[in-house]
Amino acid sequence: MKLTAWQRLDLFSRQLTPFLLTILLVFISSIPYEIPNLGRVMPLLSLIAIFHWGLYRAELLPNYAVFCIGFFQDVLSGVPMGVHTLIYILAYNLILAQQRFFARKSFYVIWLGFAIVSAGVMFLIWGVLSIMKGVVIDFVPVISQYGIGVGMYPIISYAFSRWQQVALQQT
Repeated sequence: MKLTAWQRLDLFSRQLTPFLLTILLVFISSIPYEIPNLGRVMPLLSLIAIFHWGLYRAELLPNYAVFCIGFFQDVLSGVPMGVHTLIYILAYNLILAQQRFFARKSFYVIWLGFAIVSAGVMFLIWGVLSIMKGVVIDFVPVISQYGIGVGMYPIISYAFSRWQQVALQQT
């Protein structure tokens, strides 16, 4: 059966939603809120999305989309270009390699997996930025970012799961 133009447009828009939702999280985490020092401890919300979609619907978030997400994260966060891009690509491919392991595991195992991947990503970003600046950057905000991100994972993952059930069931 051949799809009509509207059906193809509907399918395309559904397939594009993981990327667009992740870009939205990049923008949300980059907005300059009027809360002192929030920018230093704002979690990498986009990492939560990359982890979730990489496990559950990797076909809808290919490597080039993760590259674009990392690029936008670099541009909006003000870090040297390529830091988030490279580390997100590495993390995403690690997630893809572990899809079989996480298949049919409980939420707590997946949450622990996110905590481990997130710790690695945060440490890599901290290390790369410390090397690039030539000084050891304060690690306390990094620990705060990590803790807030791990704590927010269940909320964002649940929202994405519901979105997947409602909007992506036909793709």
